[in-house]
Amino acid sequence: MIATNTIAQGDTRASGLRWICNHGGTIHSASRRTKWPGLAAVVVSVVHVVKGEVAAQCRLDHRMVTKITAFLFDDGGHDDPLPIGMNQGRSFIGTYVLGMGFTFDDTNDEATSLAEMARLTAKNPKNSERIVPYLGGEEVNESPTHLHHRFIINFGDMDETEVRAGWPELMRIVEEKVRPERIKQNDRGAKVKWWQFIRPRPELAAAIQGMDRVLVRSLTSKNFAFTFVPASLVHDQTLIVFALSKHSQFAALSCRVHETWSAFQGATLEDRPRYNIASCFETFPFPKNFETDPRLEAAGKAYYEFRADLMVRINEGLTKTYNRFHDPDEQSPDIKKLRELHAAMDRAVLDAYGWTDLQPTHEFLLDYEEEDDEEGTGRGKKRKKPWRYRWPDDFRDEVLARLLKLNQERAEQERLQPPPAKEPTPDSPSGKKRGRPRKGDTTPSLFGKDDDA
Repeated sequence: MIATNTIAQGDTRASGLRWICNHGGTIHSASRRTKWPGLAAVVVSVVHVVKGEVAAQCRLDHRMVTKITAFLFDDGGHDDPLPIGMNQGRSFIGTYVLGMGFTFDDTNDEATSLAEMARLTAKNPKNSERIVPYLGGEEVNESPTHLHHRFIINFGDMDETEVRAGWPELMRIVEEKVRPERIKQNDRGAKVKWWQFIRPRPELAAAIQGMDRVLVRSLTSKNFAFTFVPASLVHDQTLIVFALSKHSQFAALSCRVHETWSAFQGATLEDRPRYNIASCFETFPFPKNFETDPRLEAAGKAYYEFRADLMVRINEGLTKTYNRFHDPDEQSPDIKKLRELHAAMDRAVLDAYGWTDLQPTHEFLLDYEEEDDEEGTGRGKKRKKPWRYRWPDDFRDEVLARLLKLNQERAEQERLQPPPAKEPTPDSPSGKKRGRPRKGDTTPSLFGKDDDA
């Protein structure tokens, strides 16, 4: 078979090579990256398959190996990575508001002005109880301090009578600016409870209760960047929120090990990687005891604090900072230092896995080729090439193969462990009746149909 190199990724792999390998087929030779000999700037994979077993060794690229998996690796299995128990309930899509009329913002015509917000809180200080900071992916990526510039009216799960009695002026704003949009929606909850956020994420609120800060990242971004923000904000649906607050956790998420896994497991929107909670985070086999590892804490702290100081000094957010980080023409001392600290953080994570035999190098490499990338396009305009300062492909493949094997081992360990003792249920001999959902309760599941992650 001659195919694009996505043959070993995602649904293409699941419905092709995985099915073949699980139904009596054997991959006996594969070349993962072969430049197409014609004019098209395309990299292909060439895969040779036989029905049945192969007595001799297999050939992967230019090496002899004992087997080749559906991922085109020489170790691990053919099947998709499985969720890992310790990762469950620690990452969430932010709040889906559905109605910019809830907000106070001087940059959006649908919102109420910040001056009006100030007038409302000065006139009645009680209004400030229901006006809270509101943070989205744009502020996280563009502000050097990830500072919010918007506020939002949040009535929580209160009923209409309580809201009208306690905050009539705020309710008037929501009724005027949100209700007309909500009644047009097909979602029954959006129509009936138009003064509430449509997806308020109570699971997220419960998970981060009592925390001062949380880790977040933009749902969709070409740069792989995490940062800390206050836990007390309303976090928008354009953010993924992690109930994590330590520098050791920041290091484990921000390192190239996790980036490699996420790029392999995640989806894309246009040319931007889209982080997927279920496949990128919940399946990721973290190093054992990573949250209390002093090496990761020190490496993560050094990297995070230098980056935070740098962004303030140059007045640039995460997007511009990482554009410079990956630019081969950028050789300023600060960016060089950031690259060095990133490499040190990667080294600490690799050591935490016990992979001291791996000695990574870092190069400016293209993540993909485009035919019109060579010189420029139309009227002399030069097109920016997709350079990344990263590990070479062969090294990334080795890390991925080890992670896939580790995921299998962790999942198998969890399968063999006895299930935890169950709490007494309401139908147990205690005589209590099983609780039933309240009529009209529209609290969604964490991964409802509206979620992309």
